[in-house]
Amino acid sequence: MKKLLLMGWLLVSSHLFAQKGIEIKIWPEGAPNTNEMTQQVKDGPLYVEEPVLTVYPAEKSNGMAIMTCPGGGYWTLAMGHEGHDMAAWFNSQGITYTVLRYRMPNGHHEVPLSDAQQALRIMRQHATEWNVKKLGIMGSSAGGHLASTAATHFTDAETRPDFQILFYPVITMDPSYTHMGSHDDLLGKNPSKELEQKYSNELQVTPQTPPAFILHCSDDTVVPVANSVNYYTALVKQKVSASLHIYPVGGHGWGYNDSFPYKHQWTGELEKWLREINK
Repeated sequence: MKKLLLMGWLLVSSHLFAQKGIEIKIWPEGAPNTNEMTQQVKDGPLYVEEPVLTVYPAEKSNGMAIMTCPGGGYWTLAMGHEGHDMAAWFNSQGITYTVLRYRMPNGHHEVPLSDAQQALRIMRQHATEWNVKKLGIMGSSAGGHLASTAATHFTDAETRPDFQILFYPVITMDPSYTHMGSHDDLLGKNPSKELEQKYSNELQVTPQTPPAFILHCSDDTVVPVANSVNYYTALVKQKVSASLHIYPVGGHGWGYNDSFPYKHQWTGELEKWLREINK
C-alpha cells in the first residue's frame, strides 16, 4: 500500500513539475540593452522585469524543440493560449517546448530580438541535456513578427532557427498593411523608411531563411492576411520550403483555443509537417 501511495505521489508531483516547467533567466548578469522601463506604468506597455524562458522538456524526446514567442502587439503578452497552454500537446509529440517572456520594445526595436536570440543560444547550450537536434521558433501575431525576425535576422548558427511556425503573424512594418500598434511600439511613431524596411521581414528573406509553417484567417481584421501571403511568396521565390494555411473564418488571436473552428485542422497539419521535417 505504501509503495502504491508513493508511486501515485511521484506521478502527481512529476505532472505538476511538467506543468510548471523550468524557468531560466535570459540575462542573469543583466541585459546588454534597455527599453528604458523600470516599473509598470498605468496604461503603459507590460513591464517585464526579467525576461524568462520556461522550458517543458519532453519525457520521450524525438530530438525537436520549439521556442514560442506569445503575441500582444509588442505591448503585452498572451502567455496562456499563445504560450503555456500548448506545452502538453507538444510534449505528447516528443517535442521539448519553451515559452519566452520577452521584454516590450517601448520603441527600442533591438530589445525583443536580443531576448529571442539569447534564448535560442541558451537552448543550444542545453542541447545535449534536452536532446535538441532541431530547434524551431514559433510566434503569434506580434510574437510572429519576433519569430520571423529571428528567422530572417540571425547572425550565426547559434541564433538561426532550424524552422519557423507563425500564427497570424505581423510580418511587415509597411504602414499600408501592418498592425500599427505593433509598428509604433516596436519602431516608434515616426521611424525612418530604412527602419521600416529592415523590420519588414518579407523583404529580408534569403535562401538561408529556415522552412516555415504559416497559419492565418481570411477574415482577420487585426493583422491583414497579406502579411502571411506576402511572406509565403517571398519564401517560395527564394526556394525556401513553406506551408501556408489560410482558413476562411476565425479572426485573430485564437491560438490554442478550442473555440477556433479549425483547431482540428491546424493541429493535424502541423503535427504532420513537424514529422516530415524531422525525418
